[in-house]
Amino acid sequence: MFSRTDRGLLSEWWWTVDRVLLGTLIALLLGGLVLSLAGSPPVAQRLGVDSFHFVKRHALFLLPALAVLIGVSLMSERQIRRSALMVFALGIGLMVLTLLIGTEVKGARRWLTIGGFAIQASEFVKPAFVVLVAWLFSERIRRPDMPGNLLAVLLLGLFIGLLVPQPDFGQTLLVLLVWGALFFAAGMSWFWIALLGGTGVVGLVGAYAMVPHVRLRIDRFLDPSAGDTYQVDVATDAFVRGGWIGRGPGEGTVKLSLPDSHTDFIFAVAGEEFGAVVCMLLVAVFGFIVLRGLTHALRRHDPFARLAVTGLIVLVGLQAAINMSVNLSLLPAKGMTLPFLSYGGSSLLSLAYAMGIVLALTRRRPQASPVVVGPLTPRAAATSGP
Repeated sequence: MFSRTDRGLLSEWWWTVDRVLLGTLIALLLGGLVLSLAGSPPVAQRLGVDSFHFVKRHALFLLPALAVLIGVSLMSERQIRRSALMVFALGIGLMVLTLLIGTEVKGARRWLTIGGFAIQASEFVKPAFVVLVAWLFSERIRRPDMPGNLLAVLLLGLFIGLLVPQPDFGQTLLVLLVWGALFFAAGMSWFWIALLGGTGVVGLVGAYAMVPHVRLRIDRFLDPSAGDTYQVDVATDAFVRGGWIGRGPGEGTVKLSLPDSHTDFIFAVAGEEFGAVVCMLLVAVFGFIVLRGLTHALRRHDPFARLAVTGLIVLVGLQAAINMSVNLSLLPAKGMTLPFLSYGGSSLLSLAYAMGIVLALTRRRPQASPVVVGPLTPRAAATSGP
């Protein structure tokens, strides 16, 4: 495809990027189109639109997502930090607008309609937030006099302060967990980790005591008779009906009754139509992405690259784990997409941006020349000073 002797931008990118990880991500993107074709037509029919409405829109976002994935992977570290700052600032502004004039769906105000498209600004803020927090923690490591930890806490408070009023407690929990993972990876003391963990537990108990929406979902999870668990029950039955090899493409029935079969419960559609074998393969694919990303992170000597890759991989891995666990009735129901597979333009583009950053920061960089111990030539001696 490209010659190793070619020094062009694309050729250099091709020979330095993790092509195995890139191929895995592209396969997931294409798999999402297949699952959208399987799960979305009944939803479109119930809404009175063209049967392939969601399939067409999913395909419409597929090429931009691929362009974002590859385009961001070409960036340098400085470009990544600058883009994250711009995306974060724009996303926060859109989140404020969402609270003021956003579209309310099922009691939540999370979407802002612009040009006929519903944008969930918080999706774009997540990867940018991770990059900025990673940079603050890395600067704190380099320069102990910089208040990196305090600024990271303020960023967390700003983001959560806009998520909770929507309300979006699922995303809030995800952001807190990722921030905590970054805090831990940055080498903070166990005292602070225990203190923050205790604060999180107190916050969860407080949310259960004071927020009826949270209390209802937890009660329904612990005691199904305490409320309506229709979607989770139907999703669980889908895996039973699908068995090991599934009922076949298009033969599933769960999508006929689940209102969110193309988004939050796409994993259940996959379980019924393609079987447990394909579901376990999907789990293995996400596990591979997480392990490969964390392996790359461990090899990075630069604190920023190590922390940013860790945070973004934890973000994608946790989101996938939460979605699949909800489908299997292992966690209380919450609105969270399955990365790259669920329908949703905002989610698709933001995750492509996140993994594009991972690909950029894990590219093989030229190593510094080894220091030769011994007498210096006059030319070397002239250039060896500070």
